[in-house]
Amino acid sequence: MSTATVMQRVVLALTNFKSPILRTIVPCGIAAVALQAFAAAPSVAARSELFFDVSGSLTYLAVGALSLYLPALRARALAAAQGVAQSALPKLPSITQLAASAWSKGEAAGTAAGGRNWRQLVLVGLTMVWATRLGSYLFSRVMGDGHDSRFDKIRDKPVRFASVFMIQAIWVTIPMLPVLALGALPAATLATALPSVLATDVLGLSIWGMGFFFEAVADYQKSQWVKQKKRKEHDEDFLTRGLFSVSRFPHYFGEISMWTGIAITAAGVLARKPIQLGLGWTGPMGILATTALCGLSPLFSWFVVTRVSGIPLSQKKYDERYGKRKDYQKWRSETPQLIPKLW
Repeated sequence: MSTATVMQRVVLALTNFKSPILRTIVPCGIAAVALQAFAAAPSVAARSELFFDVSGSLTYLAVGALSLYLPALRARALAAAQGVAQSALPKLPSITQLAASAWSKGEAAGTAAGGRNWRQLVLVGLTMVWATRLGSYLFSRVMGDGHDSRFDKIRDKPVRFASVFMIQAIWVTIPMLPVLALGALPAATLATALPSVLATDVLGLSIWGMGFFFEAVADYQKSQWVKQKKRKEHDEDFLTRGLFSVSRFPHYFGEISMWTGIAITAAGVLARKPIQLGLGWTGPMGILATTALCGLSPLFSWFVVTRVSGIPLSQKKYDERYGKRKDYQKWRSETPQLIPKLW
């Protein structure tokens, strides 16, 4: 038996909590920390931040996949402990199978190939789409620039540099809480307890789509603006066109919106009475608890981008460079910082 297999079984045994939500969140959190530690070691040794963002995206992908396969992994570990033949890991469904499962009826309503509910697969899939797009964008940007200014003061300080990778593990785990909480539920429970589509499914996924549009388009517009400036097609010092004419930080608005949409989708499912009973809750405190758990995701994203690293760092840099210019003052005073002005 390989060392990896032994470690897997030990982690699964140690995290076999009574609460199904904890049985999913804790091992996924452990996986996020382990992956970030693995990425931190060579980065700190080389004093290079080139793979920081891409390691975060890969951790999102790994944690999402793990949440889908955890029930099967636990079943295989139990079978191995009992000396029973282990079943193969299930295959994930195609897009066609996924769409069909969302509108299916009967006992298997909502259950896609692979034994997971369509909502579980969609939320993980949307997270992976976001992480892949953002990670590739940030990686290409840092490769083009050759460095990331966020790390100028810490890349030569091993402990501080390593700590940001551990913080990134938290950045992966907390936003993923709604996805992991939903993934903790057996697909059969979701199929028998829920209609094919809920109002919160439509609302949440629509908000996610809007957020993805804002983030992706804003990043594209910013990257094109930078390329044009390098080609000396304009001499603008800051971008005020496109989405940046309705919000000074439209990409951050998009990110918060996406996690809000995912939280609404998951919270709407977790608040249903049969789901609450399956989680061991019998009163209103259960709904408050699961809603608060989902709400931590967009709240954490909002806190990070508006109070910690996103907007504060960028705002300070721009204020120092252009704060005395009238055109900058006009754009800053007339354009909302985050929520777009669409009228």
